[in-house]
Amino acid sequence: MNALTSEWAAWCYGLGLTVFLLFGLHLWFGWRGTRRGGWLLCAVAASALWCALSGLFAFHPLWQLWVLASLADAARIGFWIVFCMALLSPEGGAVASSVARIRTLVLASVAARAAIDLSILLGLGGWQGSGLASIASALACAVTGLVAVEQLYRNFPVESRWGIKPLCLGLAASFFFDIYVLADAFLFRRVDLALWALRAVPAALTMPLVAVSATRSRDWDFRISLSREVAFHTTALALVGGFLLVVSGVGYWVRYFGGEWGRSLQTLLFFVSLVVTVIALFSGSLRAHLKVWLSKHFFRYRYDYRSEWLKVTNALVASEGGPDFLIRIVRTLADLVESPGGVLWLKNRSGAFIPEGRMNVHPLSAEEAGDGPLALFLRTSGWIIDLEQVRSHPSSYEGFVPPEWVSELPDAWLIVPLFVGEELEGFVVLLTARTRIDVDWEVLDLLKLAGRQAAVQLERMRATEALLEAQKFDSFNRMSAFVVHDLKNLVAQLQLMLRNADRHVGNPEFQQDMLETVRHVQQRMQDLMGQLQEKRPIDPRRPVDLFDVLRRIAEAKRQQKPEIKVSGEPGLLTMAHPERVERVVGHIVQNALDATDDEGIVSAEVYADGAWVCTEVRDTGAGMSAQFIRERLFKPFQTTKKAGMGIGAYEALQYISELGGKIDVESEPGQGTRMIVRLPVLGADLASAAA
Repeated sequence: MNALTSEWAAWCYGLGLTVFLLFGLHLWFGWRGTRRGGWLLCAVAASALWCALSGLFAFHPLWQLWVLASLADAARIGFWIVFCMALLSPEGGAVASSVARIRTLVLASVAARAAIDLSILLGLGGWQGSGLASIASALACAVTGLVAVEQLYRNFPVESRWGIKPLCLGLAASFFFDIYVLADAFLFRRVDLALWALRAVPAALTMPLVAVSATRSRDWDFRISLSREVAFHTTALALVGGFLLVVSGVGYWVRYFGGEWGRSLQTLLFFVSLVVTVIALFSGSLRAHLKVWLSKHFFRYRYDYRSEWLKVTNALVASEGGPDFLIRIVRTLADLVESPGGVLWLKNRSGAFIPEGRMNVHPLSAEEAGDGPLALFLRTSGWIIDLEQVRSHPSSYEGFVPPEWVSELPDAWLIVPLFVGEELEGFVVLLTARTRIDVDWEVLDLLKLAGRQAAVQLERMRATEALLEAQKFDSFNRMSAFVVHDLKNLVAQLQLMLRNADRHVGNPEFQQDMLETVRHVQQRMQDLMGQLQEKRPIDPRRPVDLFDVLRRIAEAKRQQKPEIKVSGEPGLLTMAHPERVERVVGHIVQNALDATDDEGIVSAEVYADGAWVCTEVRDTGAGMSAQFIRERLFKPFQTTKKAGMGIGAYEALQYISELGGKIDVESEPGQGTRMIVRLPVLGADLASAAA
């Protein structure tokens, strides 16, 4: 090895050693103890050791150092291949078998190379005789590495290849250069030391590409980040260098083929390229575009979108409903850009936008038309309007002119639209930030994201309010239906009394019954009107003797035919509302009377059945089919009566279920019906406590 080659090799391997050591230290401090990270650290450490031993050989060309460097080179290639296979993390199938085959090839080639080098180092084989075998084994290792990189890229998920592409390109280039050097040595049976000195350069250039893949692939579990300034200046210099190389090539071609004017044209070309380079380096627009491109493709965004999303969501959910929620929307958007406050404009029923919530802003009485210039611009473009940019560069917003009410807000800065799908539900006007904020693509994306989230929460709040209002109306309608049903029964009692009045008008007992019936109907109607108008709360549950309930029902319906036969055990109690349980059981008894002719039988009995107190109503009437019982009996507004509403059975089932009971029905067409109302029985000790 001559002095020039030795110095060149020392510089190249010294550069590689520096790069691997710095990258290895960065990995060590960012490592989280994962398996993939361990293989990557081993690969970088083996690469650094290989560079160190090769650099020592450049200064002291001893065959022992050459063999040790060859062993380190085998370990380097082996660890890089194992790391590539670890990135696949197969769980079975074709990928697993492919990884297993490559691992076998790796172990075989690395083991063969290590065995040959160790035999040379221990003196088991001659230096001259085993040198060709060592080169052949090294060539096999490099080929295996190239195959491993190809398999990694091929078997990696298509949607995730973007993350590992820089790693694959770097390793493939390094292995390809190794194959070229080793193939040359194997063919000519000697090592070209000039090429050998350059091996560290492509290996070291792989490290920036590995770092880029690490930043793209967060599942490597490394806290690796690239400096934006370093990446920007490096990329700019690389682009300028590439441009100058192209210009140099074109200049050489012009000078060679330009004849007499070749030298002059070359000088002019260099001057023009120099001017273009200076303009590019000092152009603010180009610099801004380059920074945005680097930020989008090589770095994590300025914001941690996961934490920002959670923060926005938690802030909006914390106080849903009411004016405070509208202020919270303004505060959430303002905090993202360090704004002190703003105004929330929402669409009203007429379609116009009016200020509904404000923060650190004086009250506004302005109104923005739903088809005005501002609303139309926001709908068609979906942009966030930077009012400062509108004032300085009106053409950037296609001639948009701010509304007159903006002049009432001298600190107005940003107008953020609130979209639900494609519908504009409102917008937020934010005040100028406390500190200088560059409104770049990332700020705009975050504000759009937060604006849509706020609009969705606002729409959900409105939907919830509408649902509650609909539920109130539904509850009122259901109560009205129950009340009308009870009124129908009361009217039926009055009609029955009037039909019998002509025949028994002179009977003192009938007169007494008539007065009691009128008094009962009047009291029940007052109670129903009170419940309907919500002038008094619902009565609490009390112990109810169901035998007394049946007796009162039979007494109230004694004018109807057939006569009700009441039997059972007095004193069986349950917790219920006396009036409601009497109305429900009375409805069941009335249905039995309506379904039975005057010569039929209607009976009612109260008895205990384990933990239940049962009220059984039997009749010999028309009966019901099993399909009617299953599909229509307890459904609202389903009835077989000409004047019925179909509410009584539904109300009965709802109330009995509310009390923790159930209703059993047995019936056959033409054979009558048996209905059993089961309610939880109340013991004597609980009854006294409840009383």
